[in-house]
Amino acid sequence: MTASKRVRIFTIEDVANHKSSGSCWVVLHGKVYDVTTFIPDHPGGEDFILKNAGKDVENIMKDKDLHDHSDAAYDMLEEYVIGRLGTEATTVSDDWQATDDFKPEDTDSAEDFAKTQFLDLRQPLLWQMWRANFSKSYYLKQVHQPRHLKQSARLFGPDILEVFTRTVWYVVPVVWLPIAINLFVRSMLQFNMPLPSFWDNPIYPFFKLSSLASDMFMKTLPCFLLGNLIWTLLEYGMHRFLFHIDDLLPDKPVFLTLHFLLHGIHHYMPMDRLRLVMPPVLFAVLQAPFTRLAYILFPTAVANGIISGSFTFYVIYDCMHYALHHTMLPAYMREMKKYHLAHHYKNFELGFGVTSKIWDYVFNTVLPV
Repeated sequence: MTASKRVRIFTIEDVANHKSSGSCWVVLHGKVYDVTTFIPDHPGGEDFILKNAGKDVENIMKDKDLHDHSDAAYDMLEEYVIGRLGTEATTVSDDWQATDDFKPEDTDSAEDFAKTQFLDLRQPLLWQMWRANFSKSYYLKQVHQPRHLKQSARLFGPDILEVFTRTVWYVVPVVWLPIAINLFVRSMLQFNMPLPSFWDNPIYPFFKLSSLASDMFMKTLPCFLLGNLIWTLLEYGMHRFLFHIDDLLPDKPVFLTLHFLLHGIHHYMPMDRLRLVMPPVLFAVLQAPFTRLAYILFPTAVANGIISGSFTFYVIYDCMHYALHHTMLPAYMREMKKYHLAHHYKNFELGFGVTSKIWDYVFNTVLPV
């Protein structure tokens, strides 16, 4: 069944939000009905409908002592159908236990789609999301229930587009560490002399390595360490308030699709090895406003030192994120692995720290494991 032919899929929470005379929904046999316009014409009176608005009315309609309903009443109700209740997946659980040898079972793609009518893992996902016909509530419930495949699921149909959505972990240090080193050296030199901008001559600092001195290093080092600290806060803040912007997310396909591309796909397929680190283009977009702010707030030498520290910690973060999903680790990182996997398989509304729990403690979002 294609996305365009699907009826609208809702959750019981969607229905429960429509319980007034201005918007009255009910559920019967898994179908969702908008009976708002029928309220004045109901033979049993308006109060009877409003009393049961936002609920499943199967037992009420069967109870002849309360109000007898003829076959014609059931037929008439079909005029008001607007969708159906979706079937919920149940992978995430409060009693989930983290183990060192955690390895989830592969998802049966055909069975999963037949059951949930959410996304068909056998087909490219992006077009399905764009043409989706489910509510935000149903999307958020489904996308936070992990699925697992042996190979990466496709976002696009054409290979030439698909290649840009997959990133092996070592691309991150290869791309961003040289930039971080450049900015660190640039910061050291700028404490003592003017330099052409990065865009005018990106490799200029490396022609001045002989001019470096220990006092320059000691000036840049505190900026670098401040950048490390700032990154940990950005890591927490973006994860919690940007990637998990669930409550403020508009219930429109374009916004659901953006959410899916930014972070939803990672929760939907958390063990996908090729979608555990950010593609360089995505990180370039996300870092741009923050680096611009750094240059506004600080002198250029200080800003470059801070950005260098932030980029270095970003590389650590993304490589560590990959390791938390797929690598045997030393003691501290095993603890963080259990903590992060619990964010995926136990409670996605807590446990936003990846490299550490420090800001989870500060902002009271620690996830018990």
